[in-house]
Amino acid sequence: MAHPVVIVGAGPVGLAAAAELVERDVEVLVFERGASVGAHVTEWGHVRLFSPWSELVAPAARRLLEAGGWIGPAGAGYPTGSEWVRDYLAPLAQALGERVHTGAEVVGVARRGRDRVVDDGRDTEPLAVHVRYADGRAARILARGLIDASGTWGAPNPLGGDGLPALGEAAAVVAGRLGYRGRDLSVPAERERLAGRHIVVAGSGHSALTALVSLTGLAAEAERTAVTWVLRRGALGDTFGGGVADELPARGRLGERARAAVEAGQVRVVTGFRTEAVETQPDGRVALVSDAGARIEDVDEIIALTGMRPDLSWLSELRLELDATLQAPVKLAPMIDPNVHSCGSVSPHGVRELSHPESDVYLAGMKSYGRAPTFLAMTGYEQVRSIAAAFGGDRAAAERVELVLPESGVCGGAGGYDGDGASGGCCGTSTGPELITLSTR
Repeated sequence: MAHPVVIVGAGPVGLAAAAELVERDVEVLVFERGASVGAHVTEWGHVRLFSPWSELVAPAARRLLEAGGWIGPAGAGYPTGSEWVRDYLAPLAQALGERVHTGAEVVGVARRGRDRVVDDGRDTEPLAVHVRYADGRAARILARGLIDASGTWGAPNPLGGDGLPALGEAAAVVAGRLGYRGRDLSVPAERERLAGRHIVVAGSGHSALTALVSLTGLAAEAERTAVTWVLRRGALGDTFGGGVADELPARGRLGERARAAVEAGQVRVVTGFRTEAVETQPDGRVALVSDAGARIEDVDEIIALTGMRPDLSWLSELRLELDATLQAPVKLAPMIDPNVHSCGSVSPHGVRELSHPESDVYLAGMKSYGRAPTFLAMTGYEQVRSIAAAFGGDRAAAERVELVLPESGVCGGAGGYDGDGASGGCCGTSTGPELITLSTR
């Protein structure tokens, strides 16, 4: 009996990979650490996606579901994360049946009987996948290949400006003054808890913009609610995105709403601030201190939305070829590097760009982007279509491009945050409002 392909992560990309493999009659097992499928998506379930339903259902998954009588949501609608799980991921997992295992964490992968140093037999031995179950059981599964679609949600970047936690950051987390997730203000208790507080949002990506828009809505209703937006980059530049030039209209509208809130004075903007320390004040609140000595005082809560990074620890016995900067596959990295990536979208890519020296091992989905931002579900679906074709022995299909991605309408990217940002650029984005600058003392 042939060994299965093991997929790590039962999110959108992991389940899409399973559907592709099933369609090609390749045995597959999916292991999900969470208690249910789409566990990471559920954690941001209150957030509405930028992409419509028509771009959120993988082609092979749709065919599998429709064969069982599933009727998909209207293609033009924009679901929340919870709706994505309820109306698509959960039914897809049910259609995949016993191939999907929840409460099962993959804690290590290696070649059977070989650590990463041993050459002999490396291309003929199966992979040994070590699994730890929520009930305490452990198992060692032999696999012909691995698709790591576990994402990066579980490993948020710290607030500290040098990529490490700031001094006092861990203590602020324990005290409940700092967190790495956006707040669900549709929950009355959460609105009440934050009303009248001084809240700092750190970060320049779409998660930060979403948090800002939500919090300014609260500030409009609750007196004395103050919102401060902290960015490491020296100016707003293209932070608000492409606006009407964005081919994902919902993403463009989010940026415009955030821009309007800033221009209306509903948000205090602090740029060029690289957090060095989080100090606890006598009243229990905290102060942020930059590496230049600037301070943001009297903060009730910090929401650090500074991106995510891949957890590679459990892959340490495999020979991965990763870019030194992004921790993404080396052939993919130049296509997604925010330091050099310019106008337009990432080119479609698949098995060729995602291969490693360790044969039949792939990082897919958000995990494949390493520390690079702005990943689309459509990209992941194309990745796993290509990977599944390779596992199915159809190399021509594996190397064929079958996807056109939407333009972002944005020049440059997050990699330039240490500079002054764009001041117009090829996409014609405006420089934004006048900023508040804090003096050092």
